[in-house]
Amino acid sequence: MVDAASDDIADQLVSACRTSVGDELRSITYFTEDAEEQLYLREDLDPGADLVGFADNERLGFRTQAVYQDTELGGYRFNIRVFERGYLTRVIVGDHGAFVTTDEMEMDLFKELASAVESVLAEEVSE
Repeated sequence: MVDAASDDIADQLVSACRTSVGDELRSITYFTEDAEEQLYLREDLDPGADLVGFADNERLGFRTQAVYQDTELGGYRFNIRVFERGYLTRVIVGDHGAFVTTDEMEMDLFKELASAVESVLAEEVSE
């Protein structure tokens, strides 16, 4: 595991995600172009997931962010991927991002979750 995230951003992301979605939270992974670090994994889940593979796929969002810049749709905010037993929400701000996995939950919670993650990541960029 690469130490990609500072302790401060790690604590803030875990707190923001737990506050937003509660017990539906499955995992949180912070990533940059070069590194990834799982910040949280719910204890009932298998720690053997292909974290690097997921992170490599989510890094494509750095290009997505640039492609969708200044479109008629407005600025790119976040992605939601839907799976049989849950969701993955990816948020990127500047040169870093996070993807958060959750159990099934109400759609309104995704906007709240993405907003919370975006707020933490944006704060880190502005420092």
